[in-house]
Amino acid sequence: MTIRLASRTSALALCTTLATSFALPAQASGIDSVRPKAETAPLFDDEAGGNANADDPAIWRNPADPGRSLVIATAKQGGLRAYDLDAHQVQSIPAPAGPSADDKPGRFNNVDLVQGLRLGGVRADVAVVSDRGNDRLRIYRIDRDKPGGPLTDVTDPGVRPVFSADQAEINKQKTAYGLATWTDRTTGRSYALVSRRNRTRIALLELVATAAGTVDYRQVRTLDLPSSFRLPNGASWAPCAEPGELPQVEGMVVDPADGTLYAGQEDVGIWRIDAGLTGTPVLIDKVREYGVPGTYDEQTEECTPGVDPGFGGTRLTADVEGLTLVDEPDGDGYLLASSQGDDTFVAYDRERDEDNEYENAFRVAAASPTLDGSEVCDGAAALNAPLGTRYPDGLLVVQDGEETPGDGDREATGFKFVDLGKVVDAID
Repeated sequence: MTIRLASRTSALALCTTLATSFALPAQASGIDSVRPKAETAPLFDDEAGGNANADDPAIWRNPADPGRSLVIATAKQGGLRAYDLDAHQVQSIPAPAGPSADDKPGRFNNVDLVQGLRLGGVRADVAVVSDRGNDRLRIYRIDRDKPGGPLTDVTDPGVRPVFSADQAEINKQKTAYGLATWTDRTTGRSYALVSRRNRTRIALLELVATAAGTVDYRQVRTLDLPSSFRLPNGASWAPCAEPGELPQVEGMVVDPADGTLYAGQEDVGIWRIDAGLTGTPVLIDKVREYGVPGTYDEQTEECTPGVDPGFGGTRLTADVEGLTLVDEPDGDGYLLASSQGDDTFVAYDRERDEDNEYENAFRVAAASPTLDGSEVCDGAAALNAPLGTRYPDGLLVVQDGEETPGDGDREATGFKFVDLGKVVDAID
């Protein structure tokens, strides 16, 4: 079942201005900074580095020993990584190859967790990953003390592509992209919400445990967000992009308290949607570039912006990327969004009753000359729970899209670990 929405007001993303680890973007002046406590070793997106590119993290809390919790993170073609709370790698899992040498290889894009999935007759925590290269989900059981590493692949061998009809379509790479998991508290069923690369579609997939102890999935329904929008002046506008590409969604998170999906349409803004993909989505904030016309140059593969008509937001600079929740026991808390274009993070009230009002913004800045901040951040994950003595007030993990590893001209990415208590102080 596919739900199509009529065109409505939303936003554009054009070129991003990158900031160095010590430069404060003009839009971000006056906001507080927090400093990371640790960082992972840099990943290199080249042949020598295994084509690894840091993207999206998830935080798994070890209930038996919170100080031995894990950060599980995607490295795109480099597969999946597990880190301890000191940001040291404890496991690396390669992405699977394509069916043949001529097909696209596996490429792990986003990751999220499901707790207490019934698997093989017992409850288990699993990491769910979107494999953009093969247009499938992959599922890994988490066992902190398992010999050989805490992650074990339990993906059913018969899983089908999420969006593509055949391998030829998979190779065009309009495939599984962003991902968020959700367990319906009413039914106990667990789901993955998956967005499609270069399209506006989001699919709701139910995770299904098999008798063999593996995990399969089935599509429940899909929803298509708008790709063009009616502006207040009556004009029709669509984000500038390469011909044939639509404004995609990547960053997503579900509030488990009320089953609300927050989805970041990168060049548009943040949508609030029922996690069952029913009802009418609401655009709760727009990027600054909303409504700005653009002309795509095929030679430079960039968009040249026109005159800003003034219909955009004031807090987010495209792209809207990683979304995560800071939940509190009293039901309060925050929705955090990576404003990639100005290297900041924007905090909104988590409560729908407050209409997700804007709270504050902050940036993750350099802690020292050897521990830089986070620039052009993709994925982010927060956990507001004690994690041993190192993070007694919880943890925020953010991707760093421009890490400075002191290794020549090689482009590097990684993840920064930040004391969540410091983040909450900055927001408050």
